[in-house]
Amino acid sequence: RFRTFPAADPTGQDSCRRPVRLIVAGHFAQISSFEPRIWRAWTVLAAEHNADNAKVLFDHVDVNRAGAIAPAQAIRWLLATQTFSVSCGKSELSHTGTAPSATAVMALPLGRNLFDTLSYALVPQNRLVLAGDLPVWEREPETLEALKGGCERAVSGFADRYTWRIRAIRLQVDSHGAVSRLAFASGVGPQTEQQSDPMLGYRVDEKKGRLPVIFRERGFWRDFDSLLPDAIGCAPQIIEHAIGLGRAVPQRFPSSVLVAGQSNDKAKIEYWRMERFSLPPALAGCRMVRAEIRVLLAAAEEAQTALWHACKAFARNLLSRGEREPAGKDVSNFLRQMPVTDSYWSSLEPCFHQILAEYTEERDPDDIRLSWLRHVRSAMRSAWRAHASGVAAGDAWAIRALAQAEAPVLRHLGRLNQEISKLEPTKESA
Repeated sequence: RFRTFPAADPTGQDSCRRPVRLIVAGHFAQISSFEPRIWRAWTVLAAEHNADNAKVLFDHVDVNRAGAIAPAQAIRWLLATQTFSVSCGKSELSHTGTAPSATAVMALPLGRNLFDTLSYALVPQNRLVLAGDLPVWEREPETLEALKGGCERAVSGFADRYTWRIRAIRLQVDSHGAVSRLAFASGVGPQTEQQSDPMLGYRVDEKKGRLPVIFRERGFWRDFDSLLPDAIGCAPQIIEHAIGLGRAVPQRFPSSVLVAGQSNDKAKIEYWRMERFSLPPALAGCRMVRAEIRVLLAAAEEAQTALWHACKAFARNLLSRGEREPAGKDVSNFLRQMPVTDSYWSSLEPCFHQILAEYTEERDPDDIRLSWLRHVRSAMRSAWRAHASGVAAGDAWAIRALAQAEAPVLRHLGRLNQEISKLEPTKESA
C-alpha cells in the first residue's frame, strides 16, 4: 500500500539513495525542527537494547558506548518504535502515549511463498478512506508547538495506523553517514475510534465494549478461536481476506497463521511472543469452524477447572493439619508451585495442533470431538496421577489430603467417560 519514492532518473537508481538523503536531512518520518535538551543513544529506538526501564538479560550493548548504526538499520528501528512503543510517562515535549496496536496480538496468514503472504495482507479499504490514507513520510510533520500541547487525531487508514508517529524523533547523522544519537520525545496521540486494525482479533467486553485480543500468561492456542471468522466480525480482517482469496483459488489457500506481539506492565515490556498455527482446512468451505473449536477449548478449560479445585482442596487440607483453617495467601502460594495444571496444558497442546490438521471438510465434527475428549481425559488423568505418585512417597498428612481432594477429578473423569461413550460408534451385534 505504501507508495515508494519516485525516481529522479529513468533508471530508478537514484530512488535507492533518496531515503538515505532524507534521513541525513532529517526529513524521513522525523521532526527536523526538534532540538532536544539531551541527545540520546540510538539504542532508545530498540526495545531489545533500551535500558530506560529494564534491560533484557541477553542484551550486552552498553547504552553509554553504543557506537553508531547504518541509516537502513535506523529506519527499521524507527518504524518498529512507532508501531510498538508503550506509554512511559512525561517526555521533553509532552506525555508519551501508546501506539494504536502496540500490545495486541497481531496475526499474519502465511502462504506458499512471499507473494501469497503479501497478497493476503492487502485488505481492501473504502476508496474515500484510501485517498486520505498516507504513511508518515508522506504527511506534513506536526509542529513542535502542537507536539508540546499533546496533540491527538483519529487514525485515517491502514497506512496511517502502521506508520503512526507515536514518538517525535530526529536522527543525528555523523560525517560518515551513520546514526549514533537522536532526539526522542512524545509524538501524536491516537484518538479513541472505531476503526479496526485488520491484523487484530477482538473480543466484546460487557463494560468496555470491543477490545483487541492480547497475550496472556498462557499459551495462545487456548484462545485460538479468536483468530477464526465469526458472525459479528471479531476475527482479524486479514485472515478473513486470506480465506476469501483461498476459496477463490483453492491451491493457494493459506496453510498457517503466525501470531506475534508483546505484553507490557505499564512502561515495562514483560515479554515478546511469536507462535505459529495450522489453519483448519475446513475453513475452505462455508463451515463455521470457530464455534466448533470454541466448544473443544471450553471442554479443556472445564477439565482444568476440576483439576484446579482438586489442587486447591489438596493444598488447604495439607496446610490445615487438623482443625486450623489455613490463610488464603498460604493456599494461593502453595497452588502456584504445584505443577498439575501446567503439566495438563503442556501435554494437551500438541494434541490441539494435531486436531487442527485433522479439521477437514470431510471429517465429521462428532469424530473430532470424540478424539479431542479422549485427549483431554488422558491429559487430565496423567497430570493427576503424576501428582498422586509424588504424594504417595510423603507422610500420612499428605496421603490423607490427596484422598480428600481427588473428588472433583473423579467426578469430571466420570462425566468425560459418559460423553465419550455417547460419541463412540456402537458395535453391531453378531
